[in-house]
Amino acid sequence: MTNQPTWVASFLSMDPDLRAAGHQYRRIVLCADDFGMNPAVNAGILALAACGRLSATSLLVDGPAARQDTAALLASGLQVGLHLNCTESFGQPGLCLPLGRLIRAAWLGRLPSAAVRAAVQRQLALFRDITGREPDYIDGHQHVHQLPGIRDALLESLPAPHCGAPWIRDVGRPRMAGLPLRLRFKAAVIAGLGASGLRHRAQARGHALNPGFLGVYDFQGGVPAYENWLRRWLAACQDGDVLMCHPALGADDADSLSAQRQAEYAVLAGPLMGRLLAEYHLTIEGSGSGHRPVLAN
Repeated sequence: MTNQPTWVASFLSMDPDLRAAGHQYRRIVLCADDFGMNPAVNAGILALAACGRLSATSLLVDGPAARQDTAALLASGLQVGLHLNCTESFGQPGLCLPLGRLIRAAWLGRLPSAAVRAAVQRQLALFRDITGREPDYIDGHQHVHQLPGIRDALLESLPAPHCGAPWIRDVGRPRMAGLPLRLRFKAAVIAGLGASGLRHRAQARGHALNPGFLGVYDFQGGVPAYENWLRRWLAACQDGDVLMCHPALGADDADSLSAQRQAEYAVLAGPLMGRLLAEYHLTIEGSGSGHRPVLAN
């Protein structure tokens, strides 16, 4: 990316106060995962969209609430992506393995190619059935979209770039400044599971990818911990980066992450988020504008 992408110049030119102040605003893609997981997740995502605190959400098409709130989702102005799932069982047919087993099988070349291809194509078809359109982007539940075998089946199943192919989430370029060693390690492990291979293959096909990735943590600590990590992530964000989040509005007893999801929602919807965006000269891509993010090739 250049130091000042096209959207930055146009954004500043439309706002004389910002131009006069000399601020170089960076636009980030704030993306909520797991739409469709449960009604509380859906509610949190839609509420954040309504107050301009999200750019995008990733639809878990097999989730129990995937078909709930579809009209509100499509009217929200959010980009909607496919949250490819091969690890979370909701009673769906086909490939579904615990994450550890899936990783081992992928790296040993033991994933059945026909089953992987069927799983990818089934979820793409279900996304189209639910939303009536192609996904704006692709990512993976527990980042499975980057694993060997899965990434190839995924890219081969997507429309050609000249047909409006989706952009791809790249988790392999994490921004880790200011984070403790344990979170740096987790982000590095996630990146090492196949991000480089996915990036090279996606670029060769002409897909866009995000230049940087943030939001990896241990899903613990409630509001105080999330406020701390959010401040560090936003301080490190660069133009076009994707910041992943997992909010929910209300509890769900079946969701092991429910308490932390609610903490994320409280912080993202609260006044601290607004102050941090202003402090670090950031704006949330697409909040109210419907624009696609600015991405790296």
